[in-house]
Amino acid sequence: MKRGLLLIDRGSREREASEELEVICKGIQAKGNYVFTDYCFLEVEPPYIEDGIMRCLKQDIDALTIVPYFLYPGKKVKNAVTDVMKFQKDTKVKFVVTKQMSMHKTLVDVVENRISTTLKENEINLSNKEVDVMIIGHGSKDPNAQRSLDYIVNELAGSYRNISRCWLEIEQPDIFEGIKKCEKDDPKVLIIVFYFLHEGAHVKTDINNDLIPALEKSTIEKAYITKHIGTDEKMIDLILERAKEVEDAN
Repeated sequence: MKRGLLLIDRGSREREASEELEVICKGIQAKGNYVFTDYCFLEVEPPYIEDGIMRCLKQDIDALTIVPYFLYPGKKVKNAVTDVMKFQKDTKVKFVVTKQMSMHKTLVDVVENRISTTLKENEINLSNKEVDVMIIGHGSKDPNAQRSLDYIVNELAGSYRNISRCWLEIEQPDIFEGIKKCEKDDPKVLIIVFYFLHEGAHVKTDINNDLIPALEKSTIEKAYITKHIGTDEKMIDLILERAKEVEDAN
């Protein structure tokens, strides 16, 4: 069977998001058994879902694996799946849709790697039990999205002195409240994890607009920021695992 794979991302106008998706697609192509890999966006910027599907259907394939490339379940993922399945009735190519990238040990591993790399880069010679961690997520009213980030926090809870989470927008605690809580814990060092897939506007600008003044007003002396999730090799493996789950089931 000749199979293609299409990533559906939320969408960003920042060129870094597209560049990272291109790297991810090349990694999938190198490791997976696909005729081609491609990506499209749910919103904000083309190529949109219709563009992505039309490009895929021009290829010589029998089946198409569609991957909602989102860190949280919720309305955006549901919209992406609904939009893409509208095109199934007009083609003999069989569509299968994977789970999104949430509630998986791989994401815990990626976050741990971001923390350890940041400690090493800043020559922080403390044990993990002496390190405080705060994870910043996007924010969503969907309780499943909140549970997805809580899963990461809970999995890491025994590894660090304190670990907490806050949200960029929509939900509480926001970044200011998150820093206040960390301040009360009087950390020797605080590692702040940007839990975002791409280096889009949120990572480049929006988070720092709140985080920098919040840190300046706090008594926390040593705070360091990790790289976002990005093009980690483990994310390529997770996409392939999600793809295999649904392909084997169908």
